[in-house]
Amino acid sequence: MKEVTFKLEELPQVANEFIGSIGNDRIFLFEGEMGSGKTTFIAEVCRQLGADDDFGSPTFSIVNEYADRNGNPIYHFDLYRIDSPREVFDMGAEEYFNSGEICLVEWPDRLGNLTPDDARTVSIIVNADDSRTLRF
Repeated sequence: MKEVTFKLEELPQVANEFIGSIGNDRIFLFEGEMGSGKTTFIAEVCRQLGADDDFGSPTFSIVNEYADRNGNPIYHFDLYRIDSPREVFDMGAEEYFNSGEICLVEWPDRLGNLTPDDARTVSIIVNADDSRTLRF
């Protein structure tokens, strides 16, 4: 596990460092308290992968799809408003997870038994000086 502490202005570099660690992994579970910067970090990862969409939390749509510079999809899930793993199943999350494409999931505790075995956990911790620590 790697740990990087950073300020907001260092976000592009940290996102690139994270991208460099991805390897063959495709499913990433982002943990952190409300307001820790999960959506901000995911948006920067997508930007660094070449997506040029308007980024925001897919809280109401649950999943947003972006395209990287090669046209490959990147799926961004925000499961905050999900009440049960059944809702995740009904939205077809397993199809996304089995697609072989990058899936970035906020609030993964809502997945329950649908959490993929091969998913990597990414933690974002808010520090006293307002910097963030990313563990991946």
